[in-house]
Amino acid sequence: QVHLVESGGGSVQSGGSLRLSCVVSGFPYNTYCMAWFRQAPGKEREGVATIDSDGITNYDDSVKGRFTISQDNDKNTLYLQMSSLKPEDTAMYYCALENILSGCGSWPPLSYGMDYWGLGTLVTISS
Repeated sequence: QVHLVESGGGSVQSGGSLRLSCVVSGFPYNTYCMAWFRQAPGKEREGVATIDSDGITNYDDSVKGRFTISQDNDKNTLYLQMSSLKPEDTAMYYCALENILSGCGSWPPLSYGMDYWGLGTLVTISS
């Protein structure tokens, strides 16, 4: 079975930084798309960043220049480095994995297109 486990969330002040991690286990394929989504209270889940098995990344405009998605294949871990955090970044952050032959496709990533999800990690930014 495929499992995704997020960690690294927390409460920080505006302007601060956090690094989220997502450890993946049980995924047997070499090609994929991985993504970070977030869902704020009362809002729909939205894509934040994606990275594919070739290392190609994409970001939502709201986080470009502030967030960096990366992966460590030796550790089977996906990361989201978040800097210059704003109160509007407050949300539950989820990592997701899609078994796909090539690329993450066009932006934005679609929630229903992802095959596996973690349970999320909460990020709270105070002003």
